[in-house]
Amino acid sequence: NLPIKSSASKVEILSIITNYTLSGLSRIDIMVDDFNFEPYGYWLERELGANRMGGRVTYLATSIELGCQVVIKQFQFAKQSASWSDYDSVEREIDVLRNLKQSGIPRYLDSFQMASGFCLVQEYKIAAPLSKLRSFHPEDLIVIATRILKILVYLQNRIPPIIHRDLKPDNILVDEKLNGFLIDFGFARVGDGDVGVSSVVKGTLGFMPPEQLFNRQLTEASDLYGLGMTLICLLTQTKADDIGSLVDISYKVKFKHLVPKVNVHWVKWL
Repeated sequence: NLPIKSSASKVEILSIITNYTLSGLSRIDIMVDDFNFEPYGYWLERELGANRMGGRVTYLATSIELGCQVVIKQFQFAKQSASWSDYDSVEREIDVLRNLKQSGIPRYLDSFQMASGFCLVQEYKIAAPLSKLRSFHPEDLIVIATRILKILVYLQNRIPPIIHRDLKPDNILVDEKLNGFLIDFGFARVGDGDVGVSSVVKGTLGFMPPEQLFNRQLTEASDLYGLGMTLICLLTQTKADDIGSLVDISYKVKFKHLVPKVNVHWVKWL
């Protein structure tokens, strides 16, 4: 892979490619077109995040037609490290998002194919993921949790119901006014047929309920486990990657020793 930043100009990109070619590199793993969304109606602004091993990169862009900022999720299936089986999760996410209209779920706007993979375009929310450590007052957690619960109620009341299956700090965005947004529906299951046992366990360790971890029947309540573990992360200032250290061999979560002093009203609410 070439050391090219998403903010680099075409001249800078071509310069790097030329230098590597002159130095004897026979294979170029990246194309200038990978960074050019203009033919598809978008101006690239900057990279928001990436899972390069999984071939996924998220960009902030501007819609030329709408004149507003959007999020472009690029699934780079052409990358050696990416799996073409991931295409199923992209199709699933698009199918689910097309029909969702809830203020806590960024709207689906568009999708298009590029030489290097597939792109999904969604509404941009000025909000940070809960995986970015911030300090919240316990009363703030009530507001955040209640707003995420409203999103889950919306999903579960749909016919057929939708199970997100990957509730975790990374997939919950919260803005300065404590509005919560649920993202990444790539693992979502729709309806009874899909909610049942699957041959592949999908989700994130530490945030999957036991029935999901052991590939058993899921229910509408399964997403509550991920939300509960997310609240534990926030309440105890535990990083998402370290949440497994709080779970013992019997799958009980031991975090009482890390909880700050909270009032009885808060405990009763929880």
